Amino acid sequence: MKNYLMAPSILSANFASLGEETARVISAGANIVHFDVMDNHYVPNLTMGPIVLKALRRYGITVPIDVHLMAKPVDRLILDFSDAGASYITFHPEASDHIDRSLQLIKDNGCKAGLVFNPATSLNYLEYVMNKLDVILLMSVNPCFSGQSFLSSTFEKLRQARQIIDRSGRNIRLAVDGGIKIDNIAAVASAGADMFVIGSAIFSQPDYRIVINAMRQALIRVM
Repeated sequence: MKNYLMAPSILSANFASLGEETARVISAGANIVHFDVMDNHYVPNLTMGPIVLKALRRYGITVPIDVHLMAKPVDRLILDFSDAGASYITFHPEASDHIDRSLQLIKDNGCKAGLVFNPATSLNYLEYVMNKLDVILLMSVNPCFSGQSFLSSTFEKLRQARQIIDRSGRNIRLAVDGGIKIDNIAAVASAGADMFVIGSAIFSQPDYRIVINAMRQALIRVM
């Protein structure tokens, strides 16, 4: 079976016990922790800063942490989050005046780099930066709030992104974020995704392991 990665978004976790919640979802089978950063400017919500990431590392979270910057501008935040312990840093191309420079800044500071595409953002931004990417993240909802439904238009965009990655011959993850559930994860994987950002579908349930195991079982059927 393909090496699929589960990346629960702790934006949907109980913030009153975030360290414990994060450890619990890792114990349940998560591969990566997805860390959503919103600035109440690029998107109309305000979430976590680097001090929270640093606190999770001090708590004992050692798995990769994927910092998704829904913020503008990004370069100063790249430095702050790399210092705080990020493993991946991804950002939206609209949030940087110099995309290549921002990607290189992520790499220079020891993190894996990625671009994030909103539902209506063209994949054309990928054309000249594939050599700097470790992950491409497609939003299957409009960014800002958890609990939204998966946008069906994402399937074709996933197929296009997968073709771009395959033509490049590079080892780039194709992630998807928004509305991923047990009943659609196989179809999303069939369209080309190999990394899944999952929020409320996991954290709204009492047993995280049952949900993650059910998703992995669904993925077994994907050729």
